[in-house]
Amino acid sequence: MPDFRELVRGCLQELRLPGPREAEIVEEVAQHLSDRYDGLRSMNVPEAEALRTIEAELGARDLANEFKQVERMGTETVALGSGGGRPWTGLRQDLRYAVRALRASPIFSAVCIASLALGIGANTAIFQLLDAVRMRLLPVRNPQELAMIRPTNLGRTGHGAGDFSYMTNGLWMQVKQQQQGFSDVFAFGGWPTFNLANGGEARYAHGLWVSGEFFDALGVQPLLGRVLHAPDDHPGCGVVGAVISYPFWQREYGGDMNVVGRTVRLEGHPFPILGVTPASFYGMEIGRQFDVAVPLCSEPVINGEDNFYNMPRGWWLTVMGRLKPGWTFAKASAQLNAISASAFRETLPPQFQADTAKQYLGKKLAAYPAANGVSELREKYETPLWLLLAIAGSVLLIACANLANLMLARASSREREIAVRMALGAERVRILRQLLVESLLLASGGAVFGLLLAFGLSRLLVRYLGQTLFVNLAVDWRVLGFGAGLAMLTACLFGLGPAIRATKASPARLMNSSGRGQSATRERVSLRKVLVASQVAVSLVLVAGALLFSGSLRRILAQDAGFRRDGVLVMMMDFSSLQLPTEARLPLKRTLLERVRAVPGIESAAEVMFGPFMGNGWNDRIVVDGKKQETTSIEDTITEGYFQTMQTPLLMGRDFDAQDTATSQPVAIVNQKFAKVLLGTNNPIGRTFKVEVYVGERQPEWVVVGMVKDSKFDDMRDEFEPMAYYPQSQNRSDRPDTEVVVRSQLDPASLMASLRRVSADVNPGITLEFHDLRREIENSLLRERLLATLSGFFGVLAILLAAIGLYGVIAYGVARRTNEIGIRMALGAIRWHIVRMIVSEALALTVTGAVFGVALTVIVARSAASLLYGLTAHDPLMLTAAAVALLAVCLIASAIPAIRAARLDPMTALREE
Repeated sequence: MPDFRELVRGCLQELRLPGPREAEIVEEVAQHLSDRYDGLRSMNVPEAEALRTIEAELGARDLANEFKQVERMGTETVALGSGGGRPWTGLRQDLRYAVRALRASPIFSAVCIASLALGIGANTAIFQLLDAVRMRLLPVRNPQELAMIRPTNLGRTGHGAGDFSYMTNGLWMQVKQQQQGFSDVFAFGGWPTFNLANGGEARYAHGLWVSGEFFDALGVQPLLGRVLHAPDDHPGCGVVGAVISYPFWQREYGGDMNVVGRTVRLEGHPFPILGVTPASFYGMEIGRQFDVAVPLCSEPVINGEDNFYNMPRGWWLTVMGRLKPGWTFAKASAQLNAISASAFRETLPPQFQADTAKQYLGKKLAAYPAANGVSELREKYETPLWLLLAIAGSVLLIACANLANLMLARASSREREIAVRMALGAERVRILRQLLVESLLLASGGAVFGLLLAFGLSRLLVRYLGQTLFVNLAVDWRVLGFGAGLAMLTACLFGLGPAIRATKASPARLMNSSGRGQSATRERVSLRKVLVASQVAVSLVLVAGALLFSGSLRRILAQDAGFRRDGVLVMMMDFSSLQLPTEARLPLKRTLLERVRAVPGIESAAEVMFGPFMGNGWNDRIVVDGKKQETTSIEDTITEGYFQTMQTPLLMGRDFDAQDTATSQPVAIVNQKFAKVLLGTNNPIGRTFKVEVYVGERQPEWVVVGMVKDSKFDDMRDEFEPMAYYPQSQNRSDRPDTEVVVRSQLDPASLMASLRRVSADVNPGITLEFHDLRREIENSLLRERLLATLSGFFGVLAILLAAIGLYGVIAYGVARRTNEIGIRMALGAIRWHIVRMIVSEALALTVTGAVFGVALTVIVARSAASLLYGLTAHDPLMLTAAAVALLAVCLIASAIPAIRAARLDPMTALREE
């Protein structure tokens, strides 16, 4: 490749430029000549002829004089040549030029990069969560081969332990023995929490019940020691050992390399540590990381009489398998369907009544893809995250529209430069590429800072969703590809249009135009107005969405829960480690409750089997006058004073008292919903009912002695459900744990300290756990709070961006019409008329955008209807409020340039060119 720098240096010698400036020009023009040389050579022009052609073309031009003209017009460089031939020719020179051009406008560059970084960062952060929750495969060997084996009908009859507990232990054994389509099958589940403390306040580890085949089937190799194998898991195995996770090993044992052989106490039982899993393996559920894995057969040791392992109607397992080569999910499902009849027949619980047995025997097994594992987090947050990604994408579109307006304004100031470059021989394609390189450079800067922002935002969102939540946020190709794709897309969105418009006019027309250039044409102004109106429309959608989600959250929190949530502390007490006989449990509970009630500052206290919003509970079908009702009822066991403590009004009848004993008439208190729906009356006092029981169980008849107000139990979004309360003194089976609800205005820290002392005085082996009721209710609304918070943030950002865009268009229009405004004022127009003229133009743009925005909101809001509470997707009040808010902000934005125009001196304005 010839070096053209000496040739160019000779042409510029008479200018006597400073050394650095001359070197810069020489380098750039030499690059253009190199591009021209490459173009000629690509057309098979001999080397010597190509050199002569370039020298002749350069000699025919007065390069020094052309450079003087360009310098007078304020351009940065001389542009020569077309760079024909290969499309990538001159890209390095384009990049250098773009860097110099952006460096010369630091404020413009900073605004563009910051806007893009915010938009790209927000979108990438939410996409990273979606990637981790929805798209990422399990960190095991060949996860695409994994299938979940479960009934096609997920309805369970009996006791359940977890959202994905689709199988009983008996069904797992049948599948293990009869299946043919899987090379390996394994079971896991229960998701227990193991208390590591030996008395006092509880300290929990996230557990995982696993079959002996679990680790081998997944291909998980131990980091230290060994994992569980099939021989470790057999009926009556007792305490075999535990496998701990890498994070638990680091947290609890400081990464001790000699941890194998030590013991970990789980619910008071010492389990020898067999091994440590690698850091990459977190379990089978997205959103939850296990700490300790224990074989299925050890479950009776931990749970004692309430174990699921030996319970025929205990649904507690998730069963998966690895497909054999040549087998598909459909083929495996067909084989499972064929063995379903015998599997369910062999495992039919003998306690089931005829109708329940028929329902159970009618179930069918099938195989479902399980490469992504299971996830309650996915089910709860997938739709909101997709919605938030759409919202963040809309904000990015608004930012791109703003940047497109900025690029249009920048292009108008560079039209004379572009004209001279084209007049000097640069082709339109080459200049268009140069302008696009500038846009890509800005977008790349925005993407880099946006990705850095995204990694911090995604972790902040995970912490916002829950302290114990585990989401694998390791960066993978999808996240990086998404960020890079956004950068390319935004560069095209805000850079392509202005670049095309800046280069499509003829150089002669641009050179002969007035000082304002081609940007003053009606076509370009119209484009900027369309962009602003579009911003207003999209902004209205986002503002309306923010108002809908925040309004939905306010309605949920403001509704009457049926109890007073402030000042209530729930103390969970577990004394299973004391191994008390059943007859000794009730006296201990009474002693504890009496001591708690005697603590100074406690207004009232009561015991309850399952406190509201604590995540546990049970329900049954009710039998009234010999007829089983279709609607189930939530059931709970309480002591006297519970309704006083919760401040749930007793509407009629009486509370439980000392007369309600184990030998007296069984009594119950029901809520309004129970009385109306199940008993068909508003006055249930004296009515009787039974609870559906299994064959062979006693069926006591309960007499209703009181009715209380409806109250929420598990979710503030749920409608009120039928509820029945039974006295603890008539409880048919006394559990080795209880919950005490305490109402007090004491400081929570001092209250908990007093309760710890009370528990330790009664028995130091009792395990305690404290929950603030208000906080638990707020935690149950994390999804709603996430939507309200983020949509509110994006709504405010959108409205500000729209206001900035409107301000830019109006301010630019005022500057373009300075001469016209001066003439109007010289002819007698008062300042108020000038303000009204400019503001009315802004109002027309805003109203136009708002009209389209309202229509767009009604259309897109339907997709979010299921996430709203007490509001419709097209709520007129919210739409009106959004439109008014947007209108007010936009009017303020337009008033600033309008007032500035009204203050112009007419004579100064008339002298404007």
